[in-house]
Amino acid sequence: KIIGAKYYKADGDFDPSEYKSPRDSEGHGSHTSSTAAGGLVSKASLYGLAKGTARGGVPSARIAVYKICWSLGCDDVDILAAFDDAIADGVDIISLSVGSFSASEYFDDTIAIGAFHSMKNGILTSNSAGNSGPSLSTITNFSPWSLSVAASTIDRKFVTRVKLGNGEIY
Repeated sequence: KIIGAKYYKADGDFDPSEYKSPRDSEGHGSHTSSTAAGGLVSKASLYGLAKGTARGGVPSARIAVYKICWSLGCDDVDILAAFDDAIADGVDIISLSVGSFSASEYFDDTIAIGAFHSMKNGILTSNSAGNSGPSLSTITNFSPWSLSVAASTIDRKFVTRVKLGNGEIY
């Protein structure tokens, strides 16, 4: 359940193809929100495989949206303004799915600074570990006062036949 939504764009012009609103234009924010708070979906599957029930981590959660990224990236001033507003709004958790391609020192890292302020106000910041890897030094969000999360793989395999356009089956 979305209970509030804001957007930030302090610098530069909007791309004509973008929504001048908190609306998600590429699906990433909606995807991460449903992972956190998506409702129950019965008979979910991956192309008929692994049928079951899917749901977000806390389906009863209330979400406040603070859109900070646009097609050309995310500005530091917008990130910090969103942190300040989320803290002032009294959120319980800040989930930030934004990462850079290289790590910065804490005092130069906008996300680490915002997460520090949220931690000082009793709010956990959960953020993406980064957008690169898997290689050495590819984790970019690792401040000790935030929770860094990343995607992974498991040993489970979805084995099925594939039928090509020419009729061959593998």
